[in-house]
Amino acid sequence: MVISNTGAVRPHDLLWGMPLAALPDDAPKWAVDAVLAGQPVVVRRQAMPAGQVAVGLRGRGREQRYAASMPLADVHRRVMPEQLIDAPTESHQQWPALHALRQIRPVMEALELDWGVGGSAGFELASGIAALHQDSDLDLILRTPGRLNRRCAAELVEALETSVCRVDVQLQLEQGAVALREWARPTGRVLLKTATGARLVADPWHLAQVYA
Repeated sequence: MVISNTGAVRPHDLLWGMPLAALPDDAPKWAVDAVLAGQPVVVRRQAMPAGQVAVGLRGRGREQRYAASMPLADVHRRVMPEQLIDAPTESHQQWPALHALRQIRPVMEALELDWGVGGSAGFELASGIAALHQDSDLDLILRTPGRLNRRCAAELVEALETSVCRVDVQLQLEQGAVALREWARPTGRVLLKTATGARLVADPWHLAQVYA
């Protein structure tokens, strides 16, 4: 599947097809090895010129993360976080994060909103490449195009606390992303991550209230 425009990909999507030529000359060896091995890259939230997409590469260690970009024309496969909810886990070692994914599914589905798996769990489920360990958190994305009130956010955080490992949820808005735990606080501004940088906002669904 070739993706021809930036509107077709979103942050946290996994993409296959990054060419070695897309890496700068000073890229670390582990990043070069990851590209040569055909590993997927994850879409980052950053404004890019037409025809390019910001991506991140990951290596074996937690410190091995590398920001780069690639031509959209080179993408031949795309997996979205939502597609990983039903990914089979039998062939994977049963880390707590995968147990948590099955455990919290009823809670997430009760929201009647689109959601999916990101982070290390998403990477391992989509690629089959080992990325999880005993202490890995479960990273989820929740599509919230409409406003999620803070009381509901707090109730969701509380419901997820029963999980066997920490569950971090990122609310995905049209204009950016916000950590669920931040928005679940009774009051106060939250950090809205956008394609042009992070901003403190009073209400991420109303950008007229953005603070410098």
